[in-house]
Amino acid sequence: MRQRVFLILSGLLLSACGKAPDSQVEADPPPPTSGWQVGFFDDFDTFNPENWQDQLLWVNDEDQCYVRDGAYNTREVSDGTLKLRVVDLGEKRPCDNMNKQGELKPDTQYVAGRLASKNRKEFIKGRWTARLRVENSGEPGMFPAWWLLGAYNNEPPVEEEDENVCWPMTGSGEIDIFEHHSDGGPDHYAARAIKSLGYCGGGDWQQLMLVQEATLAEYHEYSVEWEGSDLVFRLDGEEIYRNEGEGDLFPEPLFAVLNFAKINDSPMTMPSWTMEVDWVKHEYWQE
Repeated sequence: MRQRVFLILSGLLLSACGKAPDSQVEADPPPPTSGWQVGFFDDFDTFNPENWQDQLLWVNDEDQCYVRDGAYNTREVSDGTLKLRVVDLGEKRPCDNMNKQGELKPDTQYVAGRLASKNRKEFIKGRWTARLRVENSGEPGMFPAWWLLGAYNNEPPVEEEDENVCWPMTGSGEIDIFEHHSDGGPDHYAARAIKSLGYCGGGDWQQLMLVQEATLAEYHEYSVEWEGSDLVFRLDGEEIYRNEGEGDLFPEPLFAVLNFAKINDSPMTMPSWTMEVDWVKHEYWQE
């Protein structure tokens, strides 16, 4: 069953069989701490299927095929981090990924990993953060991303009756926290909310986008948070961009996506590319 989490609060259960001596009377627990509280945290000591599942689909005319269960070393959890890869197999093979029109992805020699917390960990607003790095950024075709999608999205896997909303309508909205498109060269990424144009498939990628410089081979914390009606994007805790008034347009629960795609047919100059993720968390605000 879906775990749609709105707020997660801990309580204290006290019971007593009789009156205790004064010296044994426990003090009242301290009031809950105000501020940001961690409701979900995955530090990738292991791969936890209660948090993530493979998401197999063909979008944006991407060149790779997403595969299950880390096949071909496209997904690895080791030494406390998650590695998602694009791997060059050297020869073309069939792909079972389908696009939104039900068309099968053509054969390709490139395979990759994509994980989603859909039907696992989904939250309304708050703050999402991931600590990650991407080596060798700027290689032609690179397209790693860390982003959010509305939980009522009708793309696979569909496991609940309410997953019937087309992208990017409310319920299937998209927020990109980190997206490196190699066309602009190394050491930059985009942060944005997708502006819905009010119909299925109608999304404006440019209107609410910032392109930010960062040394991608080094670990950074990439986050988005709801602050009043605004969406605030942060790099290592510092505000870099604000979508004013856009936060209210994403009232639905959202799930997280981590993926490494290959956006065009440029040949790879190395056997694989890797995005390494140290941890992912969601926080909620407590008054």
